[in-house]
This record gives sequence, C-alpha cells and structure tokens, in this order.
Amino acid sequence: MEIYEALDATGCAHSAAQLAGVDPKTVRRYARMRDTGQPSDAPVMRPKLIDPFLPKIEEWVERSQGKARADKLHERLVLLGFTGDERTTRRAVAVAKGRWEAGHRRTYRPWITEPGLWVQFDWGWGPKVPGPGGGAPRVTLLFCAWLAWSRFRVVIPVWDRTLPTLISCVDSMLRAIGGVPTYALTDNEKTVTIDRVAGVAVRHPQIVAAGRHYGLQVHTCVPFDPESKGGSEATVRVAKADLVPTDANLRPAYDSFAELRGACAIFCQQVNNRVHRETGRAPSTMLDIERTRLHALPAGPHTLALGESRQVLRDQTVRFGSVRYSTPPGLVGQEAWVRVDGDELVVVCDLSQLAHRPEWMQGPAGLAEVARHQIALPGRPVIDTAHYPDHPQEMDGSPRPPKVKPGNDAEEAFLALGPGAKSWLIEAAAAGTTRIRVKMAGAVELAALVGTAEVDLSLGLAAINRRFAEGDLMSIVQHRKEAARPADLVVADEAHSAQPGTGAWSDFGRPAT
Repeated sequence: MEIYEALDATGCAHSAAQLAGVDPKTVRRYARMRDTGQPSDAPVMRPKLIDPFLPKIEEWVERSQGKARADKLHERLVLLGFTGDERTTRRAVAVAKGRWEAGHRRTYRPWITEPGLWVQFDWGWGPKVPGPGGGAPRVTLLFCAWLAWSRFRVVIPVWDRTLPTLISCVDSMLRAIGGVPTYALTDNEKTVTIDRVAGVAVRHPQIVAAGRHYGLQVHTCVPFDPESKGGSEATVRVAKADLVPTDANLRPAYDSFAELRGACAIFCQQVNNRVHRETGRAPSTMLDIERTRLHALPAGPHTLALGESRQVLRDQTVRFGSVRYSTPPGLVGQEAWVRVDGDELVVVCDLSQLAHRPEWMQGPAGLAEVARHQIALPGRPVIDTAHYPDHPQEMDGSPRPPKVKPGNDAEEAFLALGPGAKSWLIEAAAAGTTRIRVKMAGAVELAALVGTAEVDLSLGLAAINRRFAEGDLMSIVQHRKEAARPADLVVADEAHSAQPGTGAWSDFGRPAT
C-alpha cells in the first residue's frame, strides 16, 4: 500500500521507488498488476522443470480417473526426459488430481422430506454375546431404522437377518414409531430384492405382501451406492460406535443378549431425547407432530412376523431347533408360530381357530402369545409343569400325590372333614394301613362328638407323625384336650425311645466301697 500511495503521489515509478525504498522494477510490477486487476498478494509464478510435462500428467490422470500413482508417473516422465526430483512430480500429480476431482466431484441435493413420508432401515454388525441357551459367543446384528423428517431412530438387536426376522423387526419398528409412513427405503438384499431385470428391481413377494398388510411401499436404493440412503447409514454408524465395545468407547463386553437389548433401548432413548443439530429440536418431540401424518397400524402383525409355522404335537409340544417346547392344554393339532426373541422362544397361536375355548384362555380370541421359554440346546426339552396340570408324574420322575375323589357317601363324609382328612388318607394308604374304611367311619363319628375342626386337625397331626394304629386318633384328640400344644407332641423316631436307661448298670461288677 505504501508503493501504491507513493506512485499515486508522484506519478513516476523511479520517484515512487525512492519514497517507498524499493526497486523501480518492483513499483512497475505492482502498478501492472493493479492496472490489469490481478491481486497484489498473489504468489509469483516462476518457470519449473515440470511445466512442459504438465499436459501429459493431466492426460494420465484423466485416463486413470484420478487413480494414477505419482511414483509410477515419475518413472514414465523420466523416460520422456524429465530430470527433476520425484517430489516435484508428486506435487504436480496432486494438483492435477485435485483439478480432476473438482470437475468430477459428486454433488448432493439436500433431502427435504415431508412428515410421515419416508423411513429408512439397514443392518449393521453388532457385538458378540453368549449364544441362546448359554452357547458359545455369537456375532449379533443391529436393525437400525431412521424416520426421515423427525430423525427418530430405532435400533433392535437380532441373531440373524432372515425374512421372518426382517418382518418382525419392521413390525416392532412401526409399533415403536406409533404409525406407518408411506415409503420405506432399504438396501438390495435377497430378502427384499430377488432379481434385477434391465436395471429394474424385482421385489420379494413376501415383502410385497407384508407391505400391503401395513400399507407401506418398500423401495430400494441404487445398487452398490450406500450414499443414496445416507440417513440409515449414519444411524448404523452412530449405533455401532456407541453399542459395539471398542477401545474408543470403553464399553465392556455383554454377558447376555438381554443386556444388549437393554443397552439398545438406552441408546435410542438418549439419541431421541437429544436436540438434533439439523432441526434444533429433539426427535421425540418432532415425532409427536409426525404421528399426525402417519397411517394407522393394523391390530395384529403380519403372519410372517410371527415366525416359523409349527404344529402342536400330541404331547403338547412344538419342535424348534431339535428341541421340544411345551404349550398350554387345548392346542394339540393347531398351527403355531415360533420365533426367537433374544434368549427366549415365543410361541403364538390363533385362538379364534379353536373349537373349544380352554379354561386358561382369557380376553378376546385372536393371535396371542401362549408360551415363552428360554432357548435350550438340542436334547434338552423345555417343559413347563403348569402346562400339564393332571399329569401323574413330577419333572424329576417322582410321582405326584394321588388325586382324591370320593366314590360313595362314606368317603365323601370323611373328606368333608377338611384337608387334614385328605392328608391322612393319602399317608395312610401309602403306609399300607389296614382297616382304613373302619377308621374313616370312626373319625366321622368322633367329629360328631368333639367337632369337625378338632378331628380334622388331629387327622393332620396323625398324618404328619404317621400314627395310623387303632386308638391313635382318639389319643391325639385327648392329648389336645389337655391343653397340650402340637409342638409338644413327641414324634416317634430314632432319637426317642421308650426303653428305660442303663445308667443303673454302670456300677455292675465293681467292688463295693
């Protein structure tokens, strides 16, 4: 600026140079740059050895689509007569690649979507957790969904990415959102796209049926172009960075699938309640607005989301993974759907198809969960004893107590005394007591004299202490009448004996003193 000021004051380059303390050539050069509109602070471009070879470098970079290596181009330039250093070639190649990328760089248009219009979902590899039934650690998968307008995210951990699992995840995603958007965008997997004809994606018929059930049209992105669904890609990246244990997030390994599911729920709650930098609002708050534009969800899920179809066998079990799992009574011969939910197996049946309504069934008929078991290894059936209320055998092989059912008026009168009479009959029969019917009639007669409650309590004490002989019941009743507590009764066992002591024989054979 001092040079320009001196030049404007004197109008002579020689005089301006003396005032500014520079060479007259410098004044003329700055004056020429100002007159031609060039920036005065631009670097001075001096001739370089590689200048004659720059057109050839640009040709090679264009032919290789910006992938040519500088060291290989330097070898070719040496053959053409270049005598400069390889560092000079690297700088020239870097400038050429930058210019090529500037002319071929992909441009993006901001995606301005409407509320209730688009949802994206994709898969990502999750952490290793112990397998179902306590098996060896297995790699999990993360189903990641992203509602485009509100930025609401849903992350669901699963074991596989089969078609039933995909439909189940879609159903869970839609129910977490609280409605159905118009379109869904995902990747070109075999569970969604079975073929491509002339560049047109052929949808899986089951996906089309599921979309028709929910009122959702499924679209796929451009093949081998994940940037065309960047929202779900970013959701997968953020979820993996927070949920998969790494040295960066210092997260410890998961001990069970249930722990991973809880971590996913916490992650979704955090990201959905945090203010988004793009919208300036929390996704959960924007979801309340977007729900007004979503379609209503069907009452029941698509049948494929229920899992794999099975038939309830004659032993009230369904087979899955070479393991038998029990079901409630009344479902033999019916169709059931089974699916893996973390470490558990869920059994679902259509109760409206039953000819007779079971006693355990409550609520309206329709699709309902009838059983839920922990996943087991092959050869280890999972049986719930509550599903077999009348079975005569316990799970450990021991017999169950016999079911007491009176067959005549005398038996009914005895059992009407109370639970003590029932216990006495079971224990007395197991002990091989004789003349049981006579003793039962005597207990009924005694109840008419001293009271039903007193005799029933005495029968219970007799059953506990295994006193079934003649007169034992009367002895217990009389003992109780003398204000004795049941705890004071002596139980006949090896710790007590009626034999008199032998202390008097301790001095036998000793001389008298």
